[in-house]
Amino acid sequence: MESIIHGVILAFGLILPLGVQNVFVFSQGATQPNLVRALPATITAGLCDTFLILLAVLGVSVIVLQFEWLRLILMIAGILFLLYMGYAIWKAQPATTETNQALPIRQQIFFALSVSLLNPHAILDTVGVIGTSALKYTGTEQILFTIACIAVSWIWFIGLTFAGMMMKKLDDSGGLMNIFNKCSALFIWATAIYLIIDLI
Repeated sequence: MESIIHGVILAFGLILPLGVQNVFVFSQGATQPNLVRALPATITAGLCDTFLILLAVLGVSVIVLQFEWLRLILMIAGILFLLYMGYAIWKAQPATTETNQALPIRQQIFFALSVSLLNPHAILDTVGVIGTSALKYTGTEQILFTIACIAVSWIWFIGLTFAGMMMKKLDDSGGLMNIFNKCSALFIWATAIYLIIDLI
């Protein structure tokens, strides 16, 4: 029981802060015409987090991140993806009754993958916090800890998608979501700039 509570609190602590991944999942719930069209981003983000948590618990990612050249490639790729994604979200029009120019499914999946797997800080957080915390447990307790972390991740992303859809219902014209898109793009570009400064 302790391992489950620990996993839930830890996962919420890591996932709650406003990040590019959260902003993107929320924006898809708000800009897509219906829930089914928004699910590719939600599912991709959930699967990526599951993958990262499993890697952290197994300790594989700790070994991988010891290679400086790999970290450098990861950061450069992440910066390029963020710059492009910011541009695409800036240009995207919220889905309304008159228009449906929201991000297509392939682009959703591609962007969700990039913000989930090409964010060095998110990976280091997962490895450093969840990975090291998992060392406290063995056997069944470690499995329960891991499941708790993964469950929180999925519940959070599904919740964000629904929250985005609720916001869309309050704004039929798409005007509010258009402003949100611009703010999201600026936030994503700011994250890219932060990574560039960190790289330098």
